[in-house]
Amino acid sequence: MAIDPSAVIHPSSIIEDGARIGPNVTIGPFCLVGPEVSLAAGVTLKSHVVVTGNTSVGEDTVVFPFASIGEIPQDLKFAGEKTSLVIGKRNRIREHVTMNTGTEGGGGVTRVGDDGLFMAGCHIAHDVTVGDRVIVVNQSAVAGHCVIEDDVIIGGLSGIHQWVRIGKGAIIGALSMVTNDVIPYGLVQAPRGRLDGLNLVGLKRKGVARADITALRAAFQELAQGEGTFLQRAKRLSDDTDSAYVRELVEFILGESDRSYLTPN
Repeated sequence: MAIDPSAVIHPSSIIEDGARIGPNVTIGPFCLVGPEVSLAAGVTLKSHVVVTGNTSVGEDTVVFPFASIGEIPQDLKFAGEKTSLVIGKRNRIREHVTMNTGTEGGGGVTRVGDDGLFMAGCHIAHDVTVGDRVIVVNQSAVAGHCVIEDDVIIGGLSGIHQWVRIGKGAIIGALSMVTNDVIPYGLVQAPRGRLDGLNLVGLKRKGVARADITALRAAFQELAQGEGTFLQRAKRLSDDTDSAYVRELVEFILGESDRSYLTPN
C-alpha cells in the first residue's frame, strides 16, 4: 500500500493492501478502495463509494456516494481475466453510477476521458471508450464496446446499443434507444433513435464559424437527399469540401464499424 501523507482518509473507510493513494486525495466515510486501485492527486471519494478492480482514477476527479467503479463486466463470457478501467482527469461521477472493467474479447480496457459529467444512475459498460467533455445524463446506459467521441451529450433514460459509435459533438435526446452509429454533430431523438438534423445549438455554443456550420448543413442535405447510397454520398463529400468539420464527418462515416448508420430522413 502506498498512501501519500497529505491524503485525508476517514477511519471508517477500507483501503486494501496494494492500493496507491496520491497527494491531496480525500476519501470520505464508508468507502472501499481495492488492492489494484490507483487514485491520482486531488481525487475525492465523497462517501459509500466502491472503487475496485485494476482501476486508475485521474487527477481531481470527484466520485459521489454509492457509485461502483471498476467492478467486473456484466458479460457472461467474462472468465476472470485481467482487465482494467482507466478514468481521466476532472470527471464528475455522480450517485449510483456504475463503470465496469473491460473483457479479453473487447481489448481488455474500458476508457473514460477527461472533464466528463456522469449523472446519477448512468452505466458505462465493459470495453467502452468515452472521449473528453462527455455528458451522460441520469439513468442512461452505454452498452459494451461502444465508442463515445468528444463533446457528446447523451440525454436521460437513453440506451446505447453495444458496438455503436457516436461521433464528436453529437447529442442524443432523452428517452432514445440508439442502435446504429451517429454521425459527428448529429441530433438524435425519438424512442427508436432517429437522426433529425445537426446539433446546431452545440456548434454555436462551441463557437464554430458560420462558414463551417453552413458547410455542415449543406453536407447533411447531401447525405439526406443526394444520389446514390449513403456511403457514396459521403465519398463525394470528401472530394468537394474545404471544411475540417465536414472532413471529420466524412472520415467517421467511412471508418470501420460493426454497425450501420442512422441516416437522415
